[in-house]
Amino acid sequence: MASFPEFQNDSSIHDDPGARVPLPWAGFITLSLLMAVFSITAVVLNTTVIVVTLRHKQLRQPLNFALVNLAVADLGITLTGSVPSVVTNAVGYYITGRVGCVLEGFCVALFGITALCTVALIAVERLFVVCKPLGTITFQTKHAAGGLAFSWLWSLIWNTPPLFGWGSYQLEGVGTSCGPDWQSRDLRNVSYIICYFSLCFAVPFVIIVVSYSWLLYTLRQVAKVGGCVAARAESKVAWMVVMMVLAFLVSWLPYAALALMVVFNPDVQLPVLVKVVPIYMAKSSTVYNPLIYIYMNKQFQKFAVLLLMCGRDPWPSEDDASEAQTVVSPMNNKISPD
Repeated sequence: MASFPEFQNDSSIHDDPGARVPLPWAGFITLSLLMAVFSITAVVLNTTVIVVTLRHKQLRQPLNFALVNLAVADLGITLTGSVPSVVTNAVGYYITGRVGCVLEGFCVALFGITALCTVALIAVERLFVVCKPLGTITFQTKHAAGGLAFSWLWSLIWNTPPLFGWGSYQLEGVGTSCGPDWQSRDLRNVSYIICYFSLCFAVPFVIIVVSYSWLLYTLRQVAKVGGCVAARAESKVAWMVVMMVLAFLVSWLPYAALALMVVFNPDVQLPVLVKVVPIYMAKSSTVYNPLIYIYMNKQFQKFAVLLLMCGRDPWPSEDDASEAQTVVSPMNNKISPD
């Protein structure tokens, strides 16, 4: 069988001299520090996306509703998966027992699949706005709400079966985090994993790739003819979505590839880094989306920076600067000796 860790109930693998330690102590500490940095950054940025969108009415658009949903899902992954990893890696083993492992595996999978479905929904939204595949039919708030509700329901439906015996949640990587059991050869587990991968990863992935390809083709056509101002504005938003899709896929594809490798070749012997890096790349995906959104959406960037800087604008606009000069100028005239 592949050399994945067995579940540790109450004792640390470092307490048993005969146990094989999957990582040196410095490796566990490094993972803990990295996850601490990613966790803090993800909590701050995703909370900013949620608060800013809810506070400013002009940001309440179908696309932004989907982005808020993505921020909620990313925040859930951070709080239920990344933050516990800070502690478990710091001590070098999984400390919350079997119940904690199942709870973490379920929550991270629930939020992760919801996030993936939301990214697919965002790609479809941009496809309707930019490419107009159905002519005059537009993507409205009710469509966004329905799509978001479906993403949560779909994820819940397919992540609940392991709680009742079809599939399971087990330790993964170096034994400091939990996820779906890709390793077991039990027929019930294998059938669940195949259905899970096909319907919860492959289907959203195909939707994203098709929408992404169509978007890129349309953007190139718009660039060739110059396009109107509105078309160029939509193109900027579309490029933001393209970057978010790319970041999400780069984060999650290695984990999916690792899982498939273990499912179809359970006897494979993998180096520690090959088992660890994809898992933590997937957990780090919670940081990239809000960074891209804040950087590439100028309207949102203004509100987000003000919130993060406690109301102080570090980059005042030209209008603000000229207004400040008109206020200061009369005062300078009053104190002038002339």
